[in-house]
Amino acid sequence: FCTPCLQECLKPKKPVCGVCRSTLTPGSRALDLEKQIETTETTCNGCNKKMYLSKMRSHAASCSKYQNYIMEGVKAVTKEPLHNTRSFPNRFTFPCPYCSEKNFDQEGLVEHCKALHSMDAKQVVCPICASMPWGDPNYRSANFMEHLQRRHRFSYDTFVVGDYDADEDDMMAQVLMRSLRDK
Repeated sequence: FCTPCLQECLKPKKPVCGVCRSTLTPGSRALDLEKQIETTETTCNGCNKKMYLSKMRSHAASCSKYQNYIMEGVKAVTKEPLHNTRSFPNRFTFPCPYCSEKNFDQEGLVEHCKALHSMDAKQVVCPICASMPWGDPNYRSANFMEHLQRRHRFSYDTFVVGDYDADEDDMMAQVLMRSLRDK
């Protein structure tokens, strides 16, 4: 992870891994994972050089063939030029629409609202939906609790990797093509 992405993962009250969504415990090391990274061998998709996973990050940063490989994939699935990530709304943490408490991930917001606001009938805007490109920041849900239960049982960013402007069909075709090519 880069530092800004890791910081976003650690913001919610219940920090989660940005890849697998398992709970993170700040300050504790995953020694079994470190050992696996130190002993698992892989091949660079750019230059085909073999190395341990623990060396891959520094190699990828300096391998121009790997950089080209990544950019080919990005260009293949992006409709428009890449946007500055600062222009995207925060899709990692959300405020409670009832009490304005901040920094809930989707699961945390659902738990918080079930525990403290289950009987509140006030119509509110869903902060999760409002952060999405298709979301209407002015739409007030008639039954927010039911909406949360039905629409937010999973995290959108588990299924959409960063670029909401990418064409889904093109993305799927690119993934299938790369999975056949990569070993």
